[in-house]
Amino acid sequence: MSRPADETPSRASVPDKPGLEGLEAKWDAEWEASGIYRFDTTRPRPEVFSIDTPPPTVSGSLHVGHVFSYTHTDIIARYRRMTGQAVFYPMGWDDNGLPTERRVQNYYGVRCDPSMPYDPDFSAPPDAGRPSAVSKRRTIAVSRPNFIELCEELTAADEKAFEDLFRHIGLSVDWTRTYATIDAHCRRVSQLAFLENLERGEAYQIEAPSLWDVSFQTAVAQAELDDREVPGAYHKLRFSGTDGDDDIWIDTTRPELVPSCVALVAHPDDGRYRPRFGSTVRTPVFDVEVPVLAHELADPDKGTGIAMICTFGDTADVTWWRELDLPVRTVIGRDGRLAAEPPPAAQAAGAPAPGRPPPRRSSRPRAGPPTPAWPARPRPRPAPRSRPSSPSPATSTASPAQSPTPSSSSRRATSRWRSCPAASGTSATAGATTTCARPSSTAAPR
Repeated sequence: MSRPADETPSRASVPDKPGLEGLEAKWDAEWEASGIYRFDTTRPRPEVFSIDTPPPTVSGSLHVGHVFSYTHTDIIARYRRMTGQAVFYPMGWDDNGLPTERRVQNYYGVRCDPSMPYDPDFSAPPDAGRPSAVSKRRTIAVSRPNFIELCEELTAADEKAFEDLFRHIGLSVDWTRTYATIDAHCRRVSQLAFLENLERGEAYQIEAPSLWDVSFQTAVAQAELDDREVPGAYHKLRFSGTDGDDDIWIDTTRPELVPSCVALVAHPDDGRYRPRFGSTVRTPVFDVEVPVLAHELADPDKGTGIAMICTFGDTADVTWWRELDLPVRTVIGRDGRLAAEPPPAAQAAGAPAPGRPPPRRSSRPRAGPPTPAWPARPRPRPAPRSRPSSPSPATSTASPAQSPTPSSSSRRATSRWRSCPAASGTSATAGATTTCARPSSTAAPR
């Protein structure tokens, strides 16, 4: 079919240069108005596909990883809708816990003081959100209710920023079903769940080592730790033999943990120390008698092949303490500082008072450090240990036994452990670490 000569094709509906400006906002409004992604509560359970969306932490920063991971979930949600299923696809915000408390402190330049009364006329400082200005003034102490109000104010703004991004990339979320881990509903659900744990005997009180934050004075989760390398140096310590036995030498980067030493440990197959298993030695300076034990976690190729067990230096110490049924000698307080006095066991052993020299036990000559009998092998680089974002008060982490020769380039472990009584808490074991949990009357930051 031919077109008349005087007729020209119309170009009114085709732009000269296509653009994407406003496209996301247009379709977001269209989808919101039509309710195309809203969950149909009338559909029977067999026809429902439910997505337990991991709530992002709104106290963090948005990055391409958020877009990448949530796009995967959205592809599955859209496919399930195309198969005819009713998709339950909510979005939540994880705005509870220490990260939010820290963000509010830094953003507003305030700190929570539970002893202060509520101030109904309190308002956010005028320099909030300007780090350079906040850092130049003193931190403002506010009551706990006022601090929670600031938490709710800032998390609401953060949640809006997250929602705008996810709407912009076109996630097919049912935005009528958002929730927050700090809201009253979630707090009530978590409290009821804990009461059920308590009723079934699953929640109990126990004294156990825990990762501890000295700033917030609370236990912290493994996920809230950062790895950090710091320079260290190896030190050789001599443990005096008893009943005429030879002295035992160990290598350590943390000699300050000697007052918390509860035992020495070597590998059960290490012929150098097998005859000493079941005997005792006395710690340097504090003169405390401790046993020499065997455990498969001890590494014969590390240092002199025998380690001191301190409560607590690292996860290996926790494992040894638990499996060998050892006592606890705490030397670092909740403030992260070494105690002014040694543990009772050290005092009972006749440790010198502060400022006095240690007692002289014997004038017989001491043997020097032993030469390792096993052939030297290349030692792998130690695995990174973790530390809380704030220094922790507990007994600082130490490598139980270090290399046979001092080295200024050695790693010093930086995790901190302490023995903390869990007040009405639950106890869970993660790997080799027993962690105390402390519930509060509400899930809001303290």
